[in-house]
Amino acid sequence: MKYNPIDSSLFVKNRKNFMVQMKPNSLAVFNSNDIYPISADSTIPFEQHRDIFYLSGVDQEESILMLFPDCPKEQYREILFLKETNEHIAIWEGEKLTKETAFKTAGITTVFWLQDLEKIFGELMTYADTVYVNTNEHYRASVETETREDRFTKWWKAKYPAHSVAKSNPILQRLRSVKDQIEIDLMQHACNITDKGFRRVLDFVKPGVWEYEIEAELIHEFIRNRSKGFAYTPIIASGNNANVLHYIENNQQCKDGDLILMDVAAEYANYASDLSRTIPVNGRYTDRQKAVYNAVLRVKDEATKLLTPGTLWTEYHIEVGKMMTSALLGLGLLDKVDVANENPDWPAYKKYFMHGTSHHIGLDTHDYGLLHEPMQANNVFTVEPGIYIPDEGFGIRIEDDVVIQQNGDPLNLMGHIPITVEEIEDLMNK
Repeated sequence: MKYNPIDSSLFVKNRKNFMVQMKPNSLAVFNSNDIYPISADSTIPFEQHRDIFYLSGVDQEESILMLFPDCPKEQYREILFLKETNEHIAIWEGEKLTKETAFKTAGITTVFWLQDLEKIFGELMTYADTVYVNTNEHYRASVETETREDRFTKWWKAKYPAHSVAKSNPILQRLRSVKDQIEIDLMQHACNITDKGFRRVLDFVKPGVWEYEIEAELIHEFIRNRSKGFAYTPIIASGNNANVLHYIENNQQCKDGDLILMDVAAEYANYASDLSRTIPVNGRYTDRQKAVYNAVLRVKDEATKLLTPGTLWTEYHIEVGKMMTSALLGLGLLDKVDVANENPDWPAYKKYFMHGTSHHIGLDTHDYGLLHEPMQANNVFTVEPGIYIPDEGFGIRIEDDVVIQQNGDPLNLMGHIPITVEEIEDLMNK
């Protein structure tokens, strides 16, 4: 891993918070992700399953975490199973976790090699009544691949059919959505790396550059600052490409007079940041571009103030919709007749702003969070309004990441990243 070691107290605390919500006499199991094949002997770079990382800090394939707080054998209440390393693996793949380094990472004293899994698991099942399975129940999830978690669940259910089943996900949705200060610091670090990449791009962009060249500048800056790279597939959309919300081809030339919508950010230690900025190719916004940009920025700033403890997700978006309607009326994109005749299920403003304003962010870019429950302090949200105008050949989105505070306005983790028209023009023309 490129990132610096994380204080194991985070993972000790996360496990404790999870276990106090488990049913009596129950066992919870968390598997690493697979390494997925491409073809021949090629594989996709390994990405750890965020749940086992959240609970242990283990960032290695073929790892399993088991939690059994009521186990009569105290040493079995927290167990890590790891792939046993050896000299051959060390030469070909690099150093893997030993039992000693696993303890330093996770704060777990009981570590077994995977070859002991069936024997130890069989003993645990004689004590347990219920097993927690770790299903993916994120509201955006659409998974067709059978995961390592799926295979493990299928195996133990066939072998131990008399046990009850419970779900880890509802517990994790709540826990992961409220960030520890260590997590907020890691996310701040990801935002700081993103800032460096964005400033590099402001110095690089000029008429004639290609979108993929901008992508290359960003990845260079991210990796040289200990990031694995992009927190999500980068969007670098010049001109009318910005009106394709998930444009990821990044293969067009940037033309004089156009804007570039960049939705791109760095990860750090598996924690995501999520930035959107829209900049002029030639370093100067036209009057019309500036008017739309400033309207989006005003909506973002006003929407941010609504992110306070107790706010309900649906009510928040209704209020942001009112702000955007006012902005679009001011820009002449809507008129009062459009608003008076709008469909309540698809308000008039949706013609120019068709996506949501905010989502949870953390270990996943679209992180866990229960949207039917009121917002809480230390939830971290994006704020990303946009106005998209295909008829005028540009779209603008502006996005920051903010932490809800118990008192006062949210903390903007990206408050140091250039955002105003004046800041961006000054840096591009220095």
